Amino acid sequence: MLTRKSPKPLRWQRTKYSPLTRQIDVFSAAGKFMFFLWRDRTLGDNTPTTKRRRAKWLVQTLLDLGPTFIKFGQALSTRADILPLEYVEELEKLQDKVPSFSADRAVAIIESELGNSLFSLYRDFNERPLAAASLGQVHRAKLHTGEQVIVKVQRPGLKELFDLDMQAVRRVIRFCQRCFSWARLYDLDAIYNEFFLILYQEIDYIKEGKNADRFRENFKSYPGIVVPTVYWEYSTHKVLTLEYLPGIKVDDRKTLQACGIDIKRINQLGICCYLKQILQDGFFQADPHPGNIAVNSDGSLIFYDFGMMAEVKPLAKDQMIRTFFAVLRKDADVVLDTLVDIGLVEPMPDMTPVKRLLRFVLDEFTEKPIDFQAFNVIKDEVYIMFEQQPFRLPAEMTFILKSLTTLDGVARTLDPQYNLVDSAQPFIKSLTIAKQDRGSLVGELTKQAREFVQYKLRQPSRAEVVIRRLEQRIEEGELKFRVRSIESDRALRRINFAIKALIHACWAGFTLLSGVVLLVAGETGWGVFVLAVSGVGIVLFLRSLLNLSIRERLDRMAEQ
Repeated sequence: MLTRKSPKPLRWQRTKYSPLTRQIDVFSAAGKFMFFLWRDRTLGDNTPTTKRRRAKWLVQTLLDLGPTFIKFGQALSTRADILPLEYVEELEKLQDKVPSFSADRAVAIIESELGNSLFSLYRDFNERPLAAASLGQVHRAKLHTGEQVIVKVQRPGLKELFDLDMQAVRRVIRFCQRCFSWARLYDLDAIYNEFFLILYQEIDYIKEGKNADRFRENFKSYPGIVVPTVYWEYSTHKVLTLEYLPGIKVDDRKTLQACGIDIKRINQLGICCYLKQILQDGFFQADPHPGNIAVNSDGSLIFYDFGMMAEVKPLAKDQMIRTFFAVLRKDADVVLDTLVDIGLVEPMPDMTPVKRLLRFVLDEFTEKPIDFQAFNVIKDEVYIMFEQQPFRLPAEMTFILKSLTTLDGVARTLDPQYNLVDSAQPFIKSLTIAKQDRGSLVGELTKQAREFVQYKLRQPSRAEVVIRRLEQRIEEGELKFRVRSIESDRALRRINFAIKALIHACWAGFTLLSGVVLLVAGETGWGVFVLAVSGVGIVLFLRSLLNLSIRERLDRMAEQ
C-alpha cells in the first residue's frame, strides 16, 4: 500500500481537541458538502469534472475528520451501484492513502506497551510503515528467533477521538430525528450503538488477536483460507505482532491474471468463505474491503484484519441446504422464513411487500450477475415498502449487508459475469463432508435434491407461468379489475342524457318566467336579454331530448 505524510498534523491528530470544536467541524463539513450538491444541482453543473472535484474534496474532508469518518468513506467506496464512478474512484484512495504518523511516535508506543527497547524486542525493525490504515499503521520487522513479522501500532489518542465522535454523531442523529420524519422510521440509535461498540472493540488489539485465533480455528480444515499467526508475547492492547504473509490485493485483477491465478476460483473462495462465516459459524469479518484481503501465489485468500468482527445466529446445516434449494426453486416463502429466523427480517403483520421484493430478486438475479439498474423496475414499490416500514433491519444486520455488498463489489470487479449461485455450490457440497450428523444431513440433502428434480420435471410452461404471476399479482392487490355490465352502462348513459335534459328544462323555465316578470315590470332591456338566455336553454333542452331519443333507439336495436 502507498502512504503519504502530511506536512502538518491534521486537526484530529492534535493532542487537544475540544468537544465543541469537534462538533463544529463535523456539522460544517456536512453542511458544506450538502451546499455543494445543492449548488451543482441548481445550476445544472453535474459534469464528470465537477463530480471529480467534489469527490476529491470529500476524500480530503474525511481524512481531515479522522478514523471514524474514514471508515464511513471506505464503506461507501464499495458502492458503485449507488455512487457515481468519480466518487468511487476517489473514495478508494482512503484504503491506501490514509496518512501515517511519525516512526518516533510508533516506536515510543511499542516500547511503552511492551516494556523494553525496540531492538531488545526485534532483531530488525523497518521504521517506514508498510501500510497506514484509519486506526493504525503496520511496520515490517524480524524477531530474534528469525520469523518475519509485521507490527501493528495503534494511532495515538484514538480512544479520546472516538469519545468526541460519539458525542458529535449522537447530536447529528438527534437533530435528524427532530427535523426529518424519515429518520424516525429507522432504529438509528441501535445502529449507532452497534457501530461504536464494534469500533471500540476494533481498537483493542488483544480482542483482535483472539478474533484471529477464533477465525483460524473455524477454518483450520477449510482449504484456501490463510490466517496469520499471532505472537502473543509481543502483543498488547495497542500493539499487535503477526506473521508476515505478503500477497496480491484481492481486487487487483491484472496482477492476479498475470500470475496465472483463476479469477473464478477466487470468487468461489470468497463467497463460500463468507457463507460459512455468516450461516455456519455466526462469526464474520464485518469490514472485508480489498485492503484487508489478499491472494497468495497459490491462489489462497489471506485475511489480515480481525478488529471489526460481528456475530449473528448461525443456521443449522439442514436449514442451509433447505434455503439453498429454495433459492434454486425461487421459493420466496422458504427464503423469507430463513431471513426471519436469523433475524435479518423482523416479522410484520403484512409481509406482502417483502415477498414481492424477494421474489423479484430471486427471479432476476439467481442465474445472472446482479444488475442494480434493474431495480428501477420496482423502485416505486421499494420506496413505498420502506416508507410504510413493513420490516426493519436489526442493528447488527447492517454489518452483514455491508459485508455482502462489499464482497459483491469485489467479485464484480474480478469477474463482471460471476454467478452467485454457481459460486456458492462448493460451500453446499462441503456440508455433506461433515462428520457430525452426517446421516441426517445426507438425508436432508437427498430429500431436497429429489424435490428439486421433481420441481424441474413439473416446471410449468411459459403460459402457465404467466397465469400464475397474474394470479399472484391479483392476490397481492397489485392488479385491480373493473367489472363492467353492458346493460347497466346503457342505462347509465340514458340516465345521464335525461338528467341533462331536466337541468336544461329547469334553466329555460326559470329564465322564461324571469323575462316575463321583467317585461311586465317595464324593464324591457333586461327582459329581452333574459328571454334570449331562456331561448338558449330551450334549444339545449330540445337537443338533450333528441340525444336521449336517439340513444334509446340505438339501445333497442343493439338488444334485438
